[in-house]
Amino acid sequence: MATRTRTPVFISFDYDHDARLKDLLVGQARNDDSPFFIEDWSIKKETKSWKADAKRRIGRSKLVLVLCGHHTDSAVGVAAEIEIARQLGVRFILLRGYRKGKVERPAGTSWFFDTMHDWTWDNLQRLTDVRPWWQKIW
Repeated sequence: MATRTRTPVFISFDYDHDARLKDLLVGQARNDDSPFFIEDWSIKKETKSWKADAKRRIGRSKLVLVLCGHHTDSAVGVAAEIEIARQLGVRFILLRGYRKGKVERPAGTSWFFDTMHDWTWDNLQRLTDVRPWWQKIW
């Protein structure tokens, strides 16, 4: 089996409601056996250039992990970051941030095409492996 390098990820989340989720994911990224590392995360303060900053940050990543919480559907910044990821061709993954209660998917995502995944260690290991399929089996 090929040696796996750690995947640089950008974290997108609702700053007003889900900052704690970001802290938990950052903690998981610090594990010695983590398959990913945090390249950057959402911009807290909205400035005139925040979208350009987000584009630069997302562009340095291979993957965007979107932490979905109870109010993510109204998080304008999360929707904008997903749109930027699409423009740049950076894959994004929706992670269910809470086990209980209704978890909302971000605006602009599809129930049909954009699967929301349970936030488990096994899923993180599998979903953050961005190597081509043939490298995963050899």
